[in-house]
Amino acid sequence: MPCTVGIVGLGLMGGAIAMALRPLRILAHDTDRVILCDAKKSGIIDEGCDDPAAMLGRCDIVFLCLNPSTLIRFTETWMAAFKTGALLTDIAGIKGSIAALAERVRPDLDFIPGHPMAGAEKGGFANAGLVSFAGKNYILTPVKRNKPENITVLKELIGRMGFSRISETSAADHDSKIAFTSQLCHVIAASLIDCEEDREITRYGGGSFEDLTRIAMLNAPMWTELFLENREKLLDRIGKFEKSLDEIKGLIADGPAAELEARLTAVRERRAAMAG
Repeated sequence: MPCTVGIVGLGLMGGAIAMALRPLRILAHDTDRVILCDAKKSGIIDEGCDDPAAMLGRCDIVFLCLNPSTLIRFTETWMAAFKTGALLTDIAGIKGSIAALAERVRPDLDFIPGHPMAGAEKGGFANAGLVSFAGKNYILTPVKRNKPENITVLKELIGRMGFSRISETSAADHDSKIAFTSQLCHVIAASLIDCEEDREITRYGGGSFEDLTRIAMLNAPMWTELFLENREKLLDRIGKFEKSLDEIKGLIADGPAAELEARLTAVRERRAAMAG
């Protein structure tokens, strides 16, 4: 596919996407000039641009790898600089405000909101090589004005990066489901670490603790924004989790053992039945 890809925000995910899309021509913009120089020197990008306008007018496809609020400001600020007919997409973990933005970009642009379900516990461009897209999920939340042929092009790129399952849904459905599969999980991991002060507790870990708390190494500014923007749906999920936790707590406190065992068996069966 002969095209020039632009990446705005060369952090963990922006860097990983650039690596995954080689040997396509890759241009990148980031506020950190050192990162741009390192990325070019290592062959991850073809050109680093301090000035967004110098890059956007040459890119057929642009990945906006920024936090939602920053992404919206950037796109509105540089709207006139995008190449005529360009395909835009993003990787933000919340889609309501992004879908609204996609509906109001220039008529000649096509913005298809997206969310790659991948990452790493350590952020930043230096850790981009730790991100694996192989076999992972990618969610698209197309808006009415998106062109079917551009959705096809984007899906081809996503498959090229290694993602094995691409789902299409509405922004509202995405935000509801992601509140459970991602945001609630980060809340639980953060709370688990928050309730323990023993710095040596990891000496007693056998895998379960490590698996449950890996994502507690979160990007605090980004996840604060995601939690608050999806506040209503996330609070609903937290409430349901608290109810379940209280019920299991009650079974542990009062028994009988048969009821606790039955509940845990039902949980095991439900998890086994979920598409994995």
